[in-house]
Amino acid sequence: MSATGPAETAEIAAPTGNGHGAHDPDVGLTTLPSGLRIVSQHMDHAVTVSLGIWIGAGSRDELPHEHGLAHLLEHMAFKGTARRNALEIAEEIESVGGDLNAATSVEYTCYTARVLGSDLPLAVDILSDILTAPALTAEELKREKGVILQEISAVQDTPDDLVYDRFLQAAFPDQPLGRPILGTAKTVKGFTPDAIRAYLARHYHAGNMVLAASGAVDHAELVALAEKHLSTLLPGPATAAPREAGHYRGGEARIKSDEEQVHLVLGFPGQPFSNGAHYPLQIFSSVLGGGLSSRLFQQVREQRGLAYAVDAFHWPFSDCGVFGISAGTAPEDVGELIDVALACLRQAAEDVSEIEVARARAQMKVGLLASLESPGGKLEQMARQVLLFGRAIPREELAARLDAVTLEDVRAAGRSLLGHQPTIAAVGPLQGLPPAKRLLHAARIPD
Repeated sequence: MSATGPAETAEIAAPTGNGHGAHDPDVGLTTLPSGLRIVSQHMDHAVTVSLGIWIGAGSRDELPHEHGLAHLLEHMAFKGTARRNALEIAEEIESVGGDLNAATSVEYTCYTARVLGSDLPLAVDILSDILTAPALTAEELKREKGVILQEISAVQDTPDDLVYDRFLQAAFPDQPLGRPILGTAKTVKGFTPDAIRAYLARHYHAGNMVLAASGAVDHAELVALAEKHLSTLLPGPATAAPREAGHYRGGEARIKSDEEQVHLVLGFPGQPFSNGAHYPLQIFSSVLGGGLSSRLFQQVREQRGLAYAVDAFHWPFSDCGVFGISAGTAPEDVGELIDVALACLRQAAEDVSEIEVARARAQMKVGLLASLESPGGKLEQMARQVLLFGRAIPREELAARLDAVTLEDVRAAGRSLLGHQPTIAAVGPLQGLPPAKRLLHAARIPD
């Protein structure tokens, strides 16, 4: 059970537009009258099956007083149902060698299992039970609140986690998108069973869910199991509830501590995955800081020795996005690192080459295709694509979309980052950290 970072919400190769297009012919897709969508892919070589239920609601779908509730609900799902207590849930799945997990992200929540193909009925039964009939007892709620408070404290003690939380807060201030997924100690302590049930009623309906499976699975059997175990789900449309729009604003988050290093993230506005504009920016981020041959790694690590690791990333959300550069460095080197990173960004926006684009494109393709070779990787991609776009996208189409990105597209994506209010988040000794106004000037392309 976990809260996943925003990077894991990004559809690296999501379709554009409204989802119309070819459905993957190797994938079975069925929609029940309730609106529940069921998607699966049989893999001949597999003897296990990975399956899960995805819900199109995450931390940004919480009301202000619900901050952290999506994550708490994910925890409570395993703490007992009308038919099973927490120990019985664990014993039943582990008796067949299986395991259960769950994750809460910015825009979705998922509950997953992995078992032998012959134990698919049991796994569907257990996942359905924890979603349709959670006990939500006061005793378990009190206990799990304590567990989550420990999680929150652990993040506070882990600077390379804390800096990303503060980065999103600074990039999207006073917005649900910028709130930490775990919530705060105050909000978590205030949750009640009634508050959880209200959130469930608002988001956990059939039209906002996808049941997915990959591996040793028969699609017809999966549909029959869904009809048997998920018939009590409230029907609903296959559209997410309205969300507060995300607007990148940029800002600062400086947390002074006595760490040995400064943990740093620099950010700029990105692109949403809903309009296809994220493709060039994904490639640009790979050119800038996606591997050992990237510009940041070569300049920051290899030539200057300013950081052990330096990365560039792009997190597209459904309606906006954020681009960032992250590194950890010695306090006396933080100013130079920032100058070098911004210089690499400006220069790449002007002269990124065809060779660099081709190399980044190849890296992304291999990463994408490798993930599809495992039941777990295929499961997650299918579920999220069907949840977001109503279909599973053929891998050939994903590759073609990457191939369609031109050199000028990538350069334009890089230039689109510049001239905006930067975001800076830093944890550690901050005496060498430059002011935000200097960063805004440094992030402009010279006339």
